[in-house]
Amino acid sequence: MRATIRYLRRGETITLDRLDPREMLLDHIRLRLGQTGTKEGCNEGDCGACTVVLGRLVDGRLRYEPVNSCILLTGMIDGCELITVEDLQDGEALHPVQAAMVSHHGSQCGFCTPGIVMSLFSLYHEGTRPVTRGMANDQLAGNLCRCTGYRPIVDAALEACGTDPDDRYHRLRAETERALLALQDREEDLLVGSDDRFFAAPASIDSLAALCERHPDATLVAGATDVGLWVTKQLRDLPKVIWLGRVAGLDRVVETDDALSIGATVSHGRARVLLGRIDADLDELMRRFGSEQVRASGTVGGNIANGSPIGDLAPALIALGAKVYLRQGATSRAVALEDFFVDYGKQDRRQSEFVVGVAAIKLRPGEAFRCFKVSKRFDEDISAVMGAFKLTVDNRIVTAARIAFGGMAATPRRALATEQALLGADVEDGSTWTTALDALAIDYRPLSDMRASAEYRMETARALLLKTLVEIAGAEPAETRILAREEAVHAA
Repeated sequence: MRATIRYLRRGETITLDRLDPREMLLDHIRLRLGQTGTKEGCNEGDCGACTVVLGRLVDGRLRYEPVNSCILLTGMIDGCELITVEDLQDGEALHPVQAAMVSHHGSQCGFCTPGIVMSLFSLYHEGTRPVTRGMANDQLAGNLCRCTGYRPIVDAALEACGTDPDDRYHRLRAETERALLALQDREEDLLVGSDDRFFAAPASIDSLAALCERHPDATLVAGATDVGLWVTKQLRDLPKVIWLGRVAGLDRVVETDDALSIGATVSHGRARVLLGRIDADLDELMRRFGSEQVRASGTVGGNIANGSPIGDLAPALIALGAKVYLRQGATSRAVALEDFFVDYGKQDRRQSEFVVGVAAIKLRPGEAFRCFKVSKRFDEDISAVMGAFKLTVDNRIVTAARIAFGGMAATPRRALATEQALLGADVEDGSTWTTALDALAIDYRPLSDMRASAEYRMETARALLLKTLVEIAGAEPAETRILAREEAVHAA
C-alpha cells in the first residue's frame, strides 16, 4: 500500500504524503505551489480560466490533455505530468502559442488568457494537422473570453498550430514517457490519510470491491466533473474518497462486430472515437458533450452512475440496447440500462456496488439511428431535450423501434407507447406517423424549469421524432439540420 501521491512537474517528481481528500487541484496550484497564473473563475468547470494540462500515458503514449483544475481533486493527478502556464516559457522565449497570442492581440484584460493558452497548448501537441478553424473553435469551447472576442484568439491558434510541434515538451517527449512509466505502479494500492479520512486509489477491481465493502460511506470518484461541484458549490465535506482512475480493467474497451463494451473509467474523449464509429450522430453528440476539458476528465461510468435526467449519453445508449455491468464484493450482475434509472437521483445500485462498464449493441443491417441534442447554447450546455432513435425498417415499414429521451422525465426513459405506435408505419408516408407523434404525450409528462417549459419540451420531442422519420425517409441532413450549415459557414 503506497501512502503518497506522486506526479511530475518540470522534470521532477513531486511527492505528497499529506492530502485533504477534498482538496482541489486549483487550490493546490495556487496555494501550495504558489503558481497564481492559473485563475479561479466560475469554480464549476464552465469558464476554463483554471485550465491546466495533464500529461498522461494512454495506451503507452504520452498525451497532453486540458482539464479544469477547479473541479479536479488533487489526488487525481497521481502518475501524471502537471503543466501550468508558468511552465511554458523556455528561458526568455515565449512558447509558440503565447507568442502567437501576443502577435494577434488575443488578450485584453488577460484573466482568461492563461486558460486559453493552456487549451491551445494541448491543441498544439495533440491536434491533427492541418488544424482548422473549426478544430480551434471546438478546442476553445470550454474557454470563456468576455472582452477580446474569439477571432484573434482563433487566428493565434491557427498560426501556432500551423506546423508540427517543436517545443521542449516535444523534444523531451521520450524522456517524459520514461519518467511517467516509472510512476505507473499498477500493482500497488494507494491510500493517503487515516481509516476515517482518506484519498484512496485501488489498483485492481478486487481491491476496489473490498475497499467499497469496508467503507460503504465513501464517495466514488471517476472524473469528478460532477463530484467536484459537490465541493466547490455545495461545500460538502468528503472525508472518504475512492478514486477509480488507477483501477486496472475499468478502462478496458472490447469491440466486436456486434457490440461495443466500454469500461467505467473510459473518458468521454476516448468514447467519442468509439461511439463515432457506430454512427456519425454519436460523434456529433459527444463533440457537444461538455468541453474538451470535461471530455478529458469525465467518464462513461461516472455519467451513468450519476443518473442525471438530462445526461446526454444515457438516452443514446438506451436506444442502442445497452446493459450496465455492476460489481458488489465478489458478485457481478448486468442490468438493462433503461432499468438502471429508478427515480430522480436514484439508481438500481446497491450499497458498496459500483459500475464496471456498459455494453451497447451495434447497428445491424436495416437499422437506422438518429440522436439530437437541443440546448440554449450550442457549446458546453446542458440539454433541454435529448432524443435518441433506433428504427428497424424493412421495405419501408417500421418493424422495430427503440426511442429514449433525456430531459423529458425524472430519469432517462424509453418511449414505450411511441415505439409501439410506430410499428407498421410507412417511413415514406407521413400520414402513418401521426399516432406515434401523439403517443409521446402518453410516454412523458415533462416539467417546466429554467431550461425549458413543459410545452416546449413536448413540442421539441415531437419535432425530433418527426425529423428522424423525415431523414430516414430520404431527406438529406443538410436540409433538416440548419444549425450544421450555419456552423460550417462560420467555421470556414
